[in-house]
Amino acid sequence: MFQGHIDFETAAPVGADTIQNILFERGLYWASGRAGLVDLVAAHKWFNLAALKGHTEAIAMRREIAALMSEAEIVAAQREARAWMTVH
Repeated sequence: MFQGHIDFETAAPVGADTIQNILFERGLYWASGRAGLVDLVAAHKWFNLAALKGHTEAIAMRREIAALMSEAEIVAAQREARAWMTVH
């Protein structure tokens, strides 16, 4: 639980492209193995979500990742993306 103080006088609004950039960064995280593990399903999921938010580079990355995946893995990634969208 957050127990800090937000200074509303100096707070700045979130930019319109911030969310798509965060989603794209999550895709890069899993695609690159920064966690010590490459997870193509997770990478595809996050690139797909970023692409849906308008991140153009995510479209190319999703396509590149999909070329390395089986059909079942792509279906799983799409299912996870849909599940994430229903919660958020």
